[in-house]
Amino acid sequence: MDSIYLGLFKVFRFFIRSFPSFIVESFLNLLVVIVYKIDKKHRHVAKVNLDLAFENKKSEEEKALIIKACYKNIVYSLADFVRNQGANKDEILEKVTFKNEHYFQEVLDAGRKVILITAHYGNWELLSLSVAARFTPLSVVGRDLDSSVMNDILTANREQFDVELLSKTGAMKGMMKALKSNRAVGILVDQNTTDDEGLLIDFFDKKARHTPSAAFLSRKFDALLVPAFIRTNDHKEYEVEFYEPFPTTNSENKDQDILESVNKQAHITQKAIEEKPDEWFWLHQRWKNQYEELYK
Repeated sequence: MDSIYLGLFKVFRFFIRSFPSFIVESFLNLLVVIVYKIDKKHRHVAKVNLDLAFENKKSEEEKALIIKACYKNIVYSLADFVRNQGANKDEILEKVTFKNEHYFQEVLDAGRKVILITAHYGNWELLSLSVAARFTPLSVVGRDLDSSVMNDILTANREQFDVELLSKTGAMKGMMKALKSNRAVGILVDQNTTDDEGLLIDFFDKKARHTPSAAFLSRKFDALLVPAFIRTNDHKEYEVEFYEPFPTTNSENKDQDILESVNKQAHITQKAIEEKPDEWFWLHQRWKNQYEELYK
């Protein structure tokens, strides 16, 4: 299977890099339609998620448009991933602007340990590249792909500009080492976890499991949490928005400190999604821990 994945990727890369932009755009739009049509499983997952998140606050037509936009975001982000292979800092930064960058820069200037928290939102691969290219080296947690060949390609792309990839399996040790070395750490905090890995919080007024990793590390190392999300209107120019940093309280009640921090992370993530829902990765079974039967 690795050879098949690699072959398809090379064909895709050749097409993206060799043809005029108007042809590439037409091809990507066609690919979005095809994937949307045949991927019934994940369309169902996305619909369940949207029903849980918005109930009747959004119409069926609005939800269908969000799902289609989600597929478009994935396909266009993959094309951008191809373009970013071997890119230099100027090429990355010329398509990214930063909003409220003082929030992040002031933390760095103060010499504080920092944990960048974000979600599977927008072009999240470009987020880590642009932050590393503009501000500071970064150690990010990511899931290894099932294909070892494709995982090598993904890792090489992520590790440009001193972006260290920490495998999700056993990532805690790597994150602690990075923070001890005063490297910024990046964590995606929006996915479902098991009972023993996550804390139960409210997300869109529905119970969900949320990773406590960022909160735990923030409290242990007195690191500030800086939320950041990347958005686009045309999949050509992107904006990274930083949110106000906050600490995790370090009181005598450790469990309460971490729960409060996790709730705040979930709240900020929800607000970002509500602001522009079409860019979140709705294809993941976010509420599976509590609503598994709905996804069947």
